[in-house]
Amino acid sequence: ELEILAPETLIALVNHLCGRAPLPAPRPAAVADGPPVLDLGEVRGQARARRALEVAAAGGHNLLMIGPPGAGKSMLARALPGILPPLSPVEALEVSMIHSVAGLIREGRISRARPFREPHHSASMAAMIGGGRRATPGEVSLAHNGVLFLDELPEFPPQVLDALRQPLETGEAVVARANAHLRYPARVQLVAAMNPCRCGWLGDPARGCARAPGCGLDYQARISGPLLDRIDIRVELPALSPRELAHAPPGEDSATVAQRVARARAAQAARFRDGPVRLNAHASGSLLEEIARPDAGGQALLEQAAERLRLTARGYHRVLRLARTIADLDGSARVRRPHLAEAVGYRQAALAPA
Repeated sequence: ELEILAPETLIALVNHLCGRAPLPAPRPAAVADGPPVLDLGEVRGQARARRALEVAAAGGHNLLMIGPPGAGKSMLARALPGILPPLSPVEALEVSMIHSVAGLIREGRISRARPFREPHHSASMAAMIGGGRRATPGEVSLAHNGVLFLDELPEFPPQVLDALRQPLETGEAVVARANAHLRYPARVQLVAAMNPCRCGWLGDPARGCARAPGCGLDYQARISGPLLDRIDIRVELPALSPRELAHAPPGEDSATVAQRVARARAAQAARFRDGPVRLNAHASGSLLEEIARPDAGGQALLEQAAERLRLTARGYHRVLRLARTIADLDGSARVRRPHLAEAVGYRQAALAPA
């Protein structure tokens, strides 16, 4: 059997190997509980946004929520971990190693809860991507195998947002240190939230924005096109009146939604069992041709949408990935026209003046 040693210092290890102070057999610590998570049932109304959150959870897709203050964007984001499956043993080990490097492991205990990181919009490049004197991992790596939530997205420095493009594409964060480069895992699910304009009331019929449409155009222009192109789902949340909040029927709780997400993820696990890909969101273009080929009606709709929305090749593939996930939630082996229609709807949410 393999002997496991757990010395706290190199000196302790040397003393053990020399027979001066044998190390006691380590005792495995109990699995740590994750932080409390908001239940999705506490979010009133916003049926379309709740559905978008479920699709995002099922396929690991990046999500952007746009809406006025108080619409429920942050609540939905914080409810996402509650509908995601727990970390697998391999994923938990990956997360624990990164958190250990960052000094975040408490009493040697690991957690099966998916990371949820919520950096402030004042976060520096080093804080977000990694770096510093010790080249420690940044928020994007601390969220590996979990969720990176960026609230008030346009308030982040543009150079920090643009630096996220590479980790979102490759699943790795490259940290420069002296003459070397360190690579930390950074396979995250990005969830972002933003107001439609700086004051937050663009398009609201009750309040309105005094500087419309320029306020919205200027505010939204802070997010680059290449970053937006990497966000699969864009959904608008309307303002809810006190009356609507009071009379909105309760939504499904996290446990109910999590069951559907788990079934969709099980379908993906079976589909990708022989390859490195785990989720639809990470499938390559060539693989999509095999697993997400739509029926005739879906193909016609996709071609029309690609021309109308002027989709890039990346955007085209992201629609296919979304449609594949929606089909998995539907229990369908084939991607059909209704699945494509819903996927296209998530790509054309307005980032434009009202």
